[in-house]
Amino acid sequence: MALFKKRPSRTDFEGEALPHLPALYAAATRMTRNERDAEDLVQDTMLRAYRFFDTFEAGTNCKAWLFRILTNAFCNRYREREREHEILAEAESSDANVEQFVGGADGRDTEGALLGKMVSADVEKALASVPQDFRVAVILADLEDFSYKEIAEIMNCPAGTVMSRLYRGRKILQGLLRDYAIEQGIISADAAATDEDAQGDGKTVDMAAFRRKREGERGR
Repeated sequence: MALFKKRPSRTDFEGEALPHLPALYAAATRMTRNERDAEDLVQDTMLRAYRFFDTFEAGTNCKAWLFRILTNAFCNRYREREREHEILAEAESSDANVEQFVGGADGRDTEGALLGKMVSADVEKALASVPQDFRVAVILADLEDFSYKEIAEIMNCPAGTVMSRLYRGRKILQGLLRDYAIEQGIISADAAATDEDAQGDGKTVDMAAFRRKREGERGR
């Protein structure tokens, strides 16, 4: 494996990593659904990337390498948040004053304002409602165009798991976006009705096609 022969400089890092910063920030905002959390996540990602940049194999896919760090950091934070929620639930069940635990958190949701240029606010809102693991798979596949193999490496799971999560994530989006997809011409009303009756016959909202449609509209 051809790693950097000497410890890479800050210039090396900036040249490889900084071009991917907008994509990292967009994905982090979709993952966390909160501007401040996204900023913290990207900052943590970039710090870790710089710290371990000497392990990056020069000439390989830096974007995938950065997204692996981003996704791992997000999943670790998610597990920590789950524990925090358990603590809060225990406090609530014991009639404790929960406000002392959550004071100061404003919970601002800015995903539409930050990311609406890629997909519509309706799709962003629906995507935010998809459970974490499925949402991450959809973001990486349909919005960042990573292959199944790359996503498997990023998410540290088998490709079959990626395909399963992506399928289920798309199906959840299909349910959330059925009316909107019909309105935008992504699927026909007849196809939507058939799919609803069939309870999962394989038809899904094609996020990649939707993205191409939106990009075409912006280019007019």
